[in-house]
Amino acid sequence: MRPHRKQQSNANAGFTLVEVLITLVIFSIGLLGLAALQANSMVNSHNAYLRSQATLMANDMADRMRANIVGVAANRYNNLNGIPVNPGCIAVDCTPAQIAVFDAFEWNTTLNAELPAGAGTVTGNSVDFIITVRWDERRNGAIGTGCDPADADDLQCIAVSLTLL
Repeated sequence: MRPHRKQQSNANAGFTLVEVLITLVIFSIGLLGLAALQANSMVNSHNAYLRSQATLMANDMADRMRANIVGVAANRYNNLNGIPVNPGCIAVDCTPAQIAVFDAFEWNTTLNAELPAGAGTVTGNSVDFIITVRWDERRNGAIGTGCDPADADDLQCIAVSLTLL
C-alpha cells in the first residue's frame, strides 16, 4: 500500500512570492527614508560647521581689535565693511590705522574664502562694537545684507557684541 499524499490546493500556490515582494517594497521604502535622513544629516552637519567657522571668525576680529587698542581708540575699526586694499606694511612698521586696515583686509578675505559668500562688518564706537559675520547658508545665491531668516534674499548672520575699555 502506498502512503496517502495530501493534495495542495492551487489557492496557496505562489503566496510566499507575493509576501516576499511586499516585504521588498516595504524594505525599499524604509531604505529610501534612511537615505533621506542621511542626506539631511549631512546638510545640517555642514551648516553647523559653517556656524562654528563664523563664530571663530567673529572672535578673530575681536582678538585683532584687542591687540590694536590704539587703533580702536582712534576709531579705526568703526564701520568696517568690505575688503579694503592691503596696506602692505606688515613687513615693516605699521601705524595703528594701517594695522586696522590690514585686519579688515585679512579678516574679510578669509571670511570670503572660508564661508559661501562670506562677509563681515564691524560697527560701533570706540568702546562698544557689534561684529557681524554673514554667509549664504542656503547656497541660493542670496545677496541681501540683512539677517532675517524668513527672507530668502538675506544671508545667515552671527553677531558678537564686544566692549573694550
